[in-house]
Amino acid sequence: MTAIETSGLTKEYGEITAVDDLDLTVADGEVFGFLGPNGAGKSTTIDMLLDLTRPTAGSATVLGYDAQDESDDISPRVGVLPEGFDVYPRLSGRRHLEFAGKTKGTDDDPDEILARVGLSAEDGDRPAGDYSKGMRQRLATGMALVGDPDLLIMDEPSTGLDPHGIREMQDLVRGEAERGTTVFFSSHILEHVEAVCDRVGVLNEGELVAVDTIDGLRAELGGGATMALTLADPAEWARDLVTSLEGVADTTASGRTLELSVVDPAAKATVVTALADAGATIRDVRIEEVSLESLFTALTNGDEGRSGTADAVTTETEAAR
Repeated sequence: MTAIETSGLTKEYGEITAVDDLDLTVADGEVFGFLGPNGAGKSTTIDMLLDLTRPTAGSATVLGYDAQDESDDISPRVGVLPEGFDVYPRLSGRRHLEFAGKTKGTDDDPDEILARVGLSAEDGDRPAGDYSKGMRQRLATGMALVGDPDLLIMDEPSTGLDPHGIREMQDLVRGEAERGTTVFFSSHILEHVEAVCDRVGVLNEGELVAVDTIDGLRAELGGGATMALTLADPAEWARDLVTSLEGVADTTASGRTLELSVVDPAAKATVVTALADAGATIRDVRIEEVSLESLFTALTNGDEGRSGTADAVTTETEAAR
């Protein structure tokens, strides 16, 4: 079953097209990262999936239900961590979870949810206003997990978190994926995406410009990796050997060091095996992958700003609501 499927999904605000003819499928149980510069249309897409705004054209299904016509069937099965969520400072963490349970009509044990998101019973008794940013995000995730949803939607879950908080959020996502929950999150923090996602989709100026695994994107864009191998003997003879291998390019040899570019991830193992079979003694291997940031820049033409368009979409969205 597909957890999310869109067909020609489009949202226009006057002359601005926030989402343009989006065709996207997210499989059941998948961790899917939704990437894009600020103002690319990520939050607008999520709003249409949750029936918070209606599309201009196209359709979307969530957990097999029509996102607009059957939103009441979707809501109990989806947990949402919205961007910019904040706590009620005077309420304890436990009371936040009790409130979420009443809203969803469930009788979940708040202490079980607290433990699930890495908060102690003592944390649950404290006013949420005393929480760190990371603890607030954990609490917000706990509220999203009330009712044990089949789909968890997270909009910029790492915003404002320090590196430790980002690692905590990654652990939470991995934990939910292991429980079988489908996780769909939008982000522009690329390290977070690379650490936890099965696949990613890249949105730019409202258009979906790529959908693949990260290794798949590297292969498609000719990124791959660079390898530097240190051999026991001079490397010139090895250069001729690896140059003939499929997926290898730009080989150079200097002294005992052999350097090359790998345009197919599978070629990394092939290079090592071919050298070993030829009798080479490999002292060291260093591999540097092309960063997700480089791939992202290539796909979006380095477009991180577009603040005018983003502001216009935000303003018109608020006016429409």
